Amino acid sequence: MATILIVDDEPLIRELIQEHLSHEGFDCMEAADGSSALARLGQGGIDLVILDIMMPFVDGMTCLREMRSRKITTPVIMLTARGEEYDKLAGLENGADDYVVKPFSPRELVARVKAVLARTMPRTNSDGENYTFGDLVIDVPSHSVKIAGQEAALTPKEFDLLVYLVSNRGIALSREKILQQVWNYDYFGEDRTVDTHIKMLRSHLGSHRSNIVTVWGVGYKFDPEAK
Repeated sequence: MATILIVDDEPLIRELIQEHLSHEGFDCMEAADGSSALARLGQGGIDLVILDIMMPFVDGMTCLREMRSRKITTPVIMLTARGEEYDKLAGLENGADDYVVKPFSPRELVARVKAVLARTMPRTNSDGENYTFGDLVIDVPSHSVKIAGQEAALTPKEFDLLVYLVSNRGIALSREKILQQVWNYDYFGEDRTVDTHIKMLRSHLGSHRSNIVTVWGVGYKFDPEAK
């Protein structure tokens, strides 16, 4: 079962989350601030982070940025007390996979955890398909992307988005369709969520960024011939 790191400066919140996740069979660890979380993440073995934004010392957003700058691609669900669009978009732009607004339903949070892990946990079999476009190699079973032999540091959500676009290459996909398929039907997202992740994904693809084509008035498509 997956190991989840709960990062929140409020002990009661950590206890509440741990109680519900443990009941579902998850292993849980705790940290009271971003600095402690980064130290624990450096030891490895964490499958998902539940990360509060408002914390002393090192806040959640700073912790998230530092995670991604260190190439720690562990999926993150952000907790925000304000629920403002800025907080949500800032989290997504910095590499968060999902967000939950406080006060939250523990059952909803558990459902979000399961949904994120279902998309991001490493595959243990050889099923799946690999894709090669010039020097761009997408290895689906190993959940990795290489460009000219160099590993591209995609977050789990960016990888899922890329695979979905590639597996439907040449097809114009609406933002709504992408939200449904990549974030699943239980995700309460917005069109800007897709736009934000497309922007981040393009930034990691180097010369292949142009392969993700904007279809005005519709959404996006993957075109291996686009320059």
